[in-house]
Amino acid sequence: MAVLGTARALALCCHPAPALAVTVFAAALAAGVGAPPLVTVGVGTAVLAGQLSVGWSNDWIDAARDVAVGRADKPVAAGAVTAAVVGRAALVAAALCVVASFALGPRAGVTHVAAVAVAWAYNARLKSTAWSWLPYAVSFGLLACVVTLALPAPTVPPGWAVAAAGLLGVGAHLANVLPDLEDDAATGVHGLPHRLGRTGTSLLAPVVLVAATALVVGGPPGPPAPLAWAGAVLATVLALAAVAVAVRRTRSRVPFSAALAVAAVDVVLLVAAAGSLVPA
Repeated sequence: MAVLGTARALALCCHPAPALAVTVFAAALAAGVGAPPLVTVGVGTAVLAGQLSVGWSNDWIDAARDVAVGRADKPVAAGAVTAAVVGRAALVAAALCVVASFALGPRAGVTHVAAVAVAWAYNARLKSTAWSWLPYAVSFGLLACVVTLALPAPTVPPGWAVAAAGLLGVGAHLANVLPDLEDDAATGVHGLPHRLGRTGTSLLAPVVLVAATALVVGGPPGPPAPLAWAGAVLATVLALAAVAVAVRRTRSRVPFSAALAVAAVDVVLLVAAAGSLVPA
């Protein structure tokens, strides 16, 4: 029973929702650019290992903060697992990530390890600075490169795709931090969202994500497809709703939910446009 309890706690500590979302996005993007099945599986494996290491390192590094503010939703703070166990899990996942990444080839390997290292830097230090957005921009932008560099004929994706992925990361960062702004600030975390405040962050997140939408819609050669136009309209409506609520109800979770919805639209559009990421 103790083993099952520890396993359950570790599953919660890895931040399963974002870890799974990023993994599915990377694998779907790989399939969209025409990667062979084994490469698609390899991309998913490497990204999942990296995301597990990032999630576990976050709860490992933040253990004292989470205990200080009584985060009952965090297994370490709740006493379900020790910080040492989570730390060991993070290091094992990081080692597996390196192996799985270089199995994709040297260029894809270096790029993905760099992306994960930047995410660790966010957990270790940058989350408490005005540069908290930068690791997300870099890591998500590099992730788009990992997918195309892992192909049998490695290539670098076009600039619009890298920029769109980077903006998607920044928007996800802003939206993800919204629910925990006060708890974070109470323990000395003062990243960009904390400096902007709840209203400022609620306003900026959808704007950044709509900018990503614009790049995905307008970046590929040729006129946008009907799906792209529909996605652009939906993302804009969601963003406007988020802004309207953020201005009137500063404590509402609607801007957070709307920003995540815009991010989901962007992911679908980027995957749909994956064929434009590689030479014809």
